[in-house]
Amino acid sequence: MKIKTLVAILFLSAGSMSVMAQDDPSCNSNSSISHEAVRAGNFKDAYLPWKSVLDKCPTLRFYTFTDGYKILKGLMDQIKDKNSADYQKYFNELMNTHDLRMKYTEEFISKGIKVSSADEALGIKAADYIAYAPKVDPNVAYGWLSQSVNAVKGESAAATLFYYLQTSLDKLKTDPAHKEQFIQDYLAASEYTDEAINNTEKESTKKMLRGIKENLVALFINSGTADCESLQAIYAPKVEANKTDLNFLKKVIDIMRIMKCTESNAYLQASFYAYKIEPTAEAATGCAIMAYKKGQVDEAVKFFDEGINLETDRVKKAEKAYGAAAVLASAKRLSQARAYCQKAIGYNENYGAPYILIANLYAMSPNWSDESALNKCTYFAVIDKLQRAKSVDPSVAEEANKLIATYARHTPQAKDLFMLGYKAGDRITIGGWIGETTTIR
Repeated sequence: MKIKTLVAILFLSAGSMSVMAQDDPSCNSNSSISHEAVRAGNFKDAYLPWKSVLDKCPTLRFYTFTDGYKILKGLMDQIKDKNSADYQKYFNELMNTHDLRMKYTEEFISKGIKVSSADEALGIKAADYIAYAPKVDPNVAYGWLSQSVNAVKGESAAATLFYYLQTSLDKLKTDPAHKEQFIQDYLAASEYTDEAINNTEKESTKKMLRGIKENLVALFINSGTADCESLQAIYAPKVEANKTDLNFLKKVIDIMRIMKCTESNAYLQASFYAYKIEPTAEAATGCAIMAYKKGQVDEAVKFFDEGINLETDRVKKAEKAYGAAAVLASAKRLSQARAYCQKAIGYNENYGAPYILIANLYAMSPNWSDESALNKCTYFAVIDKLQRAKSVDPSVAEEANKLIATYARHTPQAKDLFMLGYKAGDRITIGGWIGETTTIR
């Protein structure tokens, strides 16, 4: 879709409300003439009577402005040379029309006419500027869009949100010092888009906004700022300087969590300072990871437990329980690790990772009998867990299948089990701490 068409779809709506006509007797007739010409797509004949209305009685009707956008853009669309005098004239008039529309916003509102705010209108102006300016200055566009988006927030038009981040990225390309602000702009645009999605019930609008959200993510990923090394370099010195600023620390934690940089020192340090001010599930998790990196297993598990208790989302609870299990597994505390895996599964039954970890825990401790062939039966229990993992969570199927192929090579031969009185199909209980019953294949 061409950018001009996109702008037209997202922004233009012809208002039909009117206000009391001003003194000039030509206003009403010129307004009617221009409006009918616009409806017919005849922008050339609409231009002069519309211009007269705008000059003499701009608040006669709100559609003077929406018609004006259509007229001026329609005339510019017919001019191939953006540097021509006519094109520049119409463009300047388009920007002036936006300015007048913002100027008279309060007057229209005071007369009971429902119009968008001046801040929202500034975003519309910026989008037209980007689409029609003979030469776009990203600093100008970004300034308008930043003011608009951060004032209107989740009520911003979809195009405004997209252009906001796009112009921020354009600034970043010429000014490396803009990197941190670009990241904050991404977070803001993403948050406002989510808010807009949640606030609309119309499925077509939701679909459009989800498309905008995907575009925002793509801009961010392709910006060159979306790697842990860059984020660490930006935030590490700032965390120390802002260790008592909870809002700042939360922003650092959020962006680094979103970008999966939870091993970075900036994330861990921000979590520690945030936890001291206000214990939250995410801050506790950061403290758990920090403790683990220091070799403090019990401390790490304690923080994971606190994160689980503070968390309200069951899927996230499961992830934190799995984190505790992984820490315990690294310390060879196998039965405790399994207990946390089972806790994770209790929170989220479709979580494959805990099943895989249990399988690996069993494979780490196969010896429970004096009979080698019976010890090898442990791998049947291992494979049971891996089969379960991929059945509940297709996203882990590839990993589970690779492990199944590996562990299947360690199962006992039928002749060895036969000598012990076992055959395929028999049930056998794995001894030791495992204590699970499995089927011999």
